[in-house]
Amino acid sequence: MLKLEKVNKTIQMFRDYVIREAKDNLKRTGHNNTSSLANSLKGEIVTDDNYAIVGFTMNDYGTFVDLGVKGKTSSNKAPNSPYKFGSGTGKKGGLTQGINKWVKQKGFQFRDKRGRFLSYDSTAYLITRSIFHKGIKPSLFFTKPFEAGYKKYIDIDLIKAFGQDVETMVDYNLKDKK
Repeated sequence: MLKLEKVNKTIQMFRDYVIREAKDNLKRTGHNNTSSLANSLKGEIVTDDNYAIVGFTMNDYGTFVDLGVKGKTSSNKAPNSPYKFGSGTGKKGGLTQGINKWVKQKGFQFRDKRGRFLSYDSTAYLITRSIFHKGIKPSLFFTKPFEAGYKKYIDIDLIKAFGQDVETMVDYNLKDKK
């Protein structure tokens, strides 16, 4: 039976590269407020003697951060996103709760025309309304490392690793026959 040791190692390197780069991208782009999304990034490899599969998981909202969301009235920020505000498929009030929490964590408040601070709720409402109508720009924090890792490890290294594993198996079988 062929053991795909080098193939498995290459897939592990691919998984580790994607997760490491995605976490770095979150930090670099400022999308790492509580580190919840970065900490949720996981990669699982399922292996057997003849195959290996890698799967990635993250918090649900990670796909919105990665691919962006079209706004209710404008899709300029994320024209290629499969997601859109106001479609009726999402959780009601989820954006409002998230923005409210973020505004309070950051201590962020707008001022009115007279210079007085608005309440956190009013500030969160204004930000939420803007995001709902204009959308969220894609960060591609996960997509870019996945595509780069695929080119680097899967397109090139995986073929070499498979060839080396087959060569090892042939050498082993020839020695066994002698």
